[in-house]
Amino acid sequence: MQVQRFDPFTVLSRMDREFDELVRRGWAGREQKAPAMAGFVPAVEVVREGHDVVVRVELPGVDVERDVAIEVDKGKLVISGERRDERQEQAAEGVLVRELRYGQFRREFALPPGVSPEQVEATYDQGLLDVRVRGVVQPEPATVRVPITTRRSAEQHVVEAAPEAESAHA
Repeated sequence: MQVQRFDPFTVLSRMDREFDELVRRGWAGREQKAPAMAGFVPAVEVVREGHDVVVRVELPGVDVERDVAIEVDKGKLVISGERRDERQEQAAEGVLVRELRYGQFRREFALPPGVSPEQVEATYDQGLLDVRVRGVVQPEPATVRVPITTRRSAEQHVVEAAPEAESAHA
């Protein structure tokens, strides 16, 4: 009987090749049909400006009038849309590196109770979509010191008040 040496690195190398092949087969053809499968998630910044909250979404190259929708739905602010690749057919063969993402996106943000669609307004300028939700941040109430009454001080007030009452009746 011949003894074979076991080399764990050979097994790991084969598993790595098989996994790569499995991934390639699973995604084969999708790049040509739908490059959006890579995913497009626009960057977001949420800031407070006074009593308002502003959700700033980075959407360069997006036709916001045609491809973006903003809704208030079931206590959520929903920003959805699509970044289209208009040059897809022309440049698909010549692409060497593709880091730009295209496709549909949807971002949701929880709203406090009572926020209505009338409190939401949006502006778009130079690739940034600003969605302002007015009056969301409630001002914190001022700190008010509550006086403490003790029994001893209450009894002193009663005793001090009694002689004045007698002199007033006399």
